[in-house]
Amino acid sequence: MTQTPLAPRTTGTPPAVRNGRARVLLRVLAIVSCLPYLSLKVAWTAGSQVGIPDGSPLLDHRTTMAVVNGGTVLMDGAVIVLALLLTQAWGRRVRAWTLALPMWVASGLLLPIMAGLPVQLLVAAVTGRSPASADSRSFLDDWVFALVYPGFVVQGLALGALFALYARDRWGHLWQGALRDLPASPTDPALRAAAVAASLLAVAPATMHLLWAAGSAAGLNGTGTTERTDDFHALQALDALFVAAAVAGVLLLAFRRSGGLSLKVPLVLAWGGSGAVACSGGWMSVASLAGVAEAADRPTTAMGLTYAVQMLVGMLVVTLGAYFFAERAAAAGTAGPRA
Repeated sequence: MTQTPLAPRTTGTPPAVRNGRARVLLRVLAIVSCLPYLSLKVAWTAGSQVGIPDGSPLLDHRTTMAVVNGGTVLMDGAVIVLALLLTQAWGRRVRAWTLALPMWVASGLLLPIMAGLPVQLLVAAVTGRSPASADSRSFLDDWVFALVYPGFVVQGLALGALFALYARDRWGHLWQGALRDLPASPTDPALRAAAVAASLLAVAPATMHLLWAAGSAAGLNGTGTTERTDDFHALQALDALFVAAAVAGVLLLAFRRSGGLSLKVPLVLAWGGSGAVACSGGWMSVASLAGVAEAADRPTTAMGLTYAVQMLVGMLVVTLGAYFFAERAAAAGTAGPRA
C-alpha cells in the first residue's frame, strides 16, 4: 500500500485573512441570530416575565434561573466572539485548542437543534400535532420556541460555515487524502484500543435511546412515561444516530477498513457525533442538577447514567481526535500547539 506523506509546512505564520462577501454575510447572520435569545435571557435575568406563563415552574426558582440565564447569556455571547474570531486577523493567531474547544462545544449544542427542529416539524406535519410538547408549553409560551429555535439553526449554519472556511485555510493540509494514505504510527495500537473502549461504552446510551425511540418506558421518569409524544420518539432515534456517528468516525480512523474513503468523512462524523453526544448529555445533566423541575420531571438513575456515559463517550472520542491531529501536525512540520 502506498503511503502519501503530508506536505510539510515550512512556516508557522498563519495564513492571511480572506474575508469575501460570503464570510461577512455569514458573520452578520451569526451575530444577528443571537439577538432574540440574548434579549429574552437578559430580560429574564432582570426580572421580566415576558414569554413565561403564569404558573410556570420557572417562576418558583428565580435565583436559580437568574444564574442559569446568566450562564446561557455567556454561552450565546461566545457565538458572537467566535464569529468575530473566525473572520478577523487576530483570530489567525490564537492557539488551536482555544478555538477548537469552544467550536466543538458550540457544534455539540447546536447540532441536535439543527437536526431536531426539522425532524419535529416533519413529525408535526405528518401527525397534525404541534411539535412543542405540553410539558414545554407549561414552562414557556409557544412563541418563545418559534422565535428562538430558528435562530439557533441560523447560528449553527453560519458558524459552521465560517469554521469550515477558517479550518480549510489554516489546517486543510491535515486532512488531505484518503484513509489509505495515513502512514503507520507507533500510537496506532493505543488508538484502536481506545476506539474499541469508546464503542463499548457507547452501547449503553445507544441502547437506551433506541428503546425509548421504539416506545419503551424503561428507565424514564414520570413525565417521560405518561406524556411521550411522537416527536419525543423521533428525537430519541436522532440521539442514537449521533452516538452511532461518533463511534463510526473513531472506528474508521482507528482501523481504516474503508481505505478509499476521504479522510474528511470520519473526521466530520467523529467531530459532530462526539460533540452532540457529550454536550447533550452534559446539558441534560446540568438541567437535572439545577433543581427547577418537578419530581415527575427529574431524571431517573437510568437517565442520569445514560447522560453521564454519553459525556464520557463524547469526551473520549474528541480526545482521540485531538491526539490524531497533534500527530498529523507534527508529521507535517507544523508547530502543534499553535497549528
